[in-house]
Amino acid sequence: MQRTTDKEWDQVWIGADIATMVAGAEPYGNIENAALAVKGERIAWIGPAAEGLSRAGAQNLPIQDAHGLWMTPGLIDCHTHLVYGGNRIEEFEKRLCGVSYEDIARAGGGIQSTVLATRAATHEELHASAAIRAKQLMSEGVTTIEVKSGYGLELAAERRLLEVARDLGKELPVSIKKTFLGLHALPQEFAAHRQDFVAQVSGPWLESLAAAGLVDAVDAFCENIAFSLAETEQLLQAARQMGLPAHVHAGQLSDMGAAELAAKWDALSAGHLEYLSAAGARSLSAARTVAVLLPAAYFTLRQTTPPPVAMLREAGVALAVATDCNPGSAPCTSILLALNMACTLFGLTPEEALSGATRQAARALGELDDIGTIEVGKRADVAFWRIDRPAELCYGLGANPCVDVMHRGKLRAHG
Repeated sequence: MQRTTDKEWDQVWIGADIATMVAGAEPYGNIENAALAVKGERIAWIGPAAEGLSRAGAQNLPIQDAHGLWMTPGLIDCHTHLVYGGNRIEEFEKRLCGVSYEDIARAGGGIQSTVLATRAATHEELHASAAIRAKQLMSEGVTTIEVKSGYGLELAAERRLLEVARDLGKELPVSIKKTFLGLHALPQEFAAHRQDFVAQVSGPWLESLAAAGLVDAVDAFCENIAFSLAETEQLLQAARQMGLPAHVHAGQLSDMGAAELAAKWDALSAGHLEYLSAAGARSLSAARTVAVLLPAAYFTLRQTTPPPVAMLREAGVALAVATDCNPGSAPCTSILLALNMACTLFGLTPEEALSGATRQAARALGELDDIGTIEVGKRADVAFWRIDRPAELCYGLGANPCVDVMHRGKLRAHG
């Protein structure tokens, strides 16, 4: 743990422009020519550069010159499948030759092929590949990553995935939120026993993993090629009984009413939502469930029906943006590319997109009280950028203007 002192602050940065991402009159919550002070792991003070310079001098604190830089909250990737074995390059080739994602899945490919590779991988192998992906995200200013299981589909393998996610958070300067995606696909050994599998996932598997401290939330893929409304509801009900929040993969390939189900059980988020009715949008709004937009998957699968962003806006649904990093539909480890795609493919404004990877992403993880904006008292997770204005973070293709990152009040080596 970082040592604190008796002084008012431990560190102070002078002269940056700060996009606080606090909702209000100013775009991006901008404060120009500002100072930011940190005490321990928390933001202690934000104000004019001149005042910060004076107060730092009174405490004999060294001054960190941030002139020419922008600060934003550390970015949050609130929907990933970061830990898995193998890859799905062969399926990528098949899709480009006209085979659909659904046809590949029904033929035993898709998630099932990753399950086989993941079950065969050791903890060390899974950790090594996931750490590479995590570091790529971290290099673009990401300070919090949600990591789903779901590629084990047996208790021991699911435990291994969640243990790798936990260990990444202990070993790397990044915060990890662990999600048990118990209902991702039906494993082949349960092909004739669907209900038995759902009962195992919703009962002893969830109980065992939660008891080990490996579950921050649950998730289910509610879709016509995956799990029904009733099966999904069984897991959501079990999670509520254990006091665990939920996420739902909803409306990626069809509108089954998964958004309404997510809202019924007060899910933190519903991801994808390419297929969504007005009633579904109203339900999400009423439940304050965040819509997590995943443009990299939409792009990779060459989908043609984007999420109804205008309808979600009109309903007042909060919009988050994430990479959906996974081997099949979104082999993406660039949150900045996801922001660009959210703008160019889905029509978000740059401010909406950046909010989607900061304030609204924090809301989607139930962490907005602690992260997602630059405010006094919040965790000192801050990204430093050499940019002209915040919209630039949604502009470049392949550009990475991140020059430094602070996680829990401590600067980490960039890259």
